[in-house]
Amino acid sequence: MHTIRTRLRRCRLGDAGVTTAEYAMCMLVGVGLAGVLLKVVLSDSTRIALTNIIGRALT
Repeated sequence: MHTIRTRLRRCRLGDAGVTTAEYAMCMLVGVGLAGVLLKVVLSDSTRIALTNIIGRALT
């Protein structure tokens, strides 16, 4: 019984910081995607396309 408890403790202690690392990676991916999306939305071709769509919708 003692060895099972020891193994369980080692498993729990071995994962220390994993959640923080996963959170940091998700944040980096999210910021990267937001940057790419911002670049696409602010491009001239996207601006012209959106202006045309809005213009057609209002006429």
